[in-house]
Amino acid sequence: MNLYFSPHACSLAPHIVLRELALPFTLVRVDNRNKTTADGGDFLAINPKGYVAALELEDGQVLTEGPAILQYLADLKPQAGLAPANGSWQRVRLQEMLNFVSSEIHGGLGWLFNPEFPEATQALIRQKLFKRLALLDRTLQQQTYLLGESFGVADAYLFTVLRWTAGFAIDLEQWPALARFQARIAQREAVQAALAAEIVL
Repeated sequence: MNLYFSPHACSLAPHIVLRELALPFTLVRVDNRNKTTADGGDFLAINPKGYVAALELEDGQVLTEGPAILQYLADLKPQAGLAPANGSWQRVRLQEMLNFVSSEIHGGLGWLFNPEFPEATQALIRQKLFKRLALLDRTLQQQTYLLGESFGVADAYLFTVLRWTAGFAIDLEQWPALARFQARIAQREAVQAALAAEIVL
């Protein structure tokens, strides 16, 4: 499998999961501005949407969208327990959480990357985002990970997008359980290996 990634992007989440599962894969770096791969290839020929992550399978099929990639990878090695079994109520809860992280946290932070928004608009975006972060904080006051006491793909995703908060001077210590979650995930061997690999490449 080839994982198309850019440093500091949401592609870090499937990268972490690939390492957690010890699956064989090749990292392919993408220049997000020029839409080219490290070897000069046309990334738009791989993913016409033009953004990472994209996972290219052995048969040439390409899967995009982080939540879909994360669940696909978890199902390749179900015994690892990174996602509940398909068809179970807990799997629906995973999908609920992945959608929440995607739309409310990833999406909310994504708006802040646009420097053209006036301060008033930025303030409104932050206000809504902070309410969502407070909800997650309450969840993590009651349990170690998003779905309970076991690390899973939703945790890799949330960890990845929360890393962007530092760039917007958002101090996660406002939400102590969330800050502890972030520190805990950062200590995982697969997370440290993924971050190191993305810096080197």
